[in-house]
Amino acid sequence: MIDPDLPEIPLPLKSIQHYLKIASNHDQRDPVVSYWCRLYALQTGLKLSTKTPKETNFLMKLMDWLETTKKELHDNEAITNDIAAQAHLENWALKLFLFADKNDRAGNFGKNVVQSFFTAGLLYDVLTVFGELNEEATQNRKYAKWKAAYIHNCIKNNETPIPGPMQEGNENADLNKNMEEEEKREDTLNADELDVTSNPSDTVHGTTVKKNIDEWSSDNKDSNTIPKTESGVELSVEEIGKAQKFIKWAGSALNYDDVPTAILNLQKALHLLTTGQEPA
Repeated sequence: MIDPDLPEIPLPLKSIQHYLKIASNHDQRDPVVSYWCRLYALQTGLKLSTKTPKETNFLMKLMDWLETTKKELHDNEAITNDIAAQAHLENWALKLFLFADKNDRAGNFGKNVVQSFFTAGLLYDVLTVFGELNEEATQNRKYAKWKAAYIHNCIKNNETPIPGPMQEGNENADLNKNMEEEEKREDTLNADELDVTSNPSDTVHGTTVKKNIDEWSSDNKDSNTIPKTESGVELSVEEIGKAQKFIKWAGSALNYDDVPTAILNLQKALHLLTTGQEPA
């Protein structure tokens, strides 16, 4: 995929530069992420634009790239189908989040951890093009952005970050205030350093992260148990997410009167939910 030849970003549109940087970093290894990050940047830029000639020219070039790329990748379902695209981005955002969370809890505060938290938080922003985020994604986004800014500023000030969520015993008001302060300093992260070269395949169990996020969340709930099927199979958050993906694809197929594909995806979802194993 060719990186769009964009002019210098106008000052009123500066806030979209992080998304454009992430897009550039994914041009070769994941065109789907690249495409949707630029689409989100365009949508956000149109809202921010004061309609000066420079801004209009910048956004028009970005729009031209999106139109050309969509034609070139017309056979990629994650480009042409919103449901497939959402599932693709959700999966990548979660992988980055889990990779960063596991390393953070292990006391590994390297550059890749900050980058992965930060990128995951921005990818959850991009996911809003498909609609409102669910509760878990909303919590992941807020936590990832806060953690990225927190670790970054600790390192910058030669301080040792505290692994994991904020320590228990803090008042909710203080917790929210600390998070808001760190999020305001998010822009101190250098967009030019956001090259996530790590492969976050070494993840932790999804329910572990859900439990820890609930501990951090201001509205902690007693819902940290692992869902079980009628046959007693324990399902992870990732497995439930995959089942939801099959169900979404089934619904999409029905929109096009493709009943066989809808049945196939529903069967895959049922197989995963009842056995805990991915369908062949």
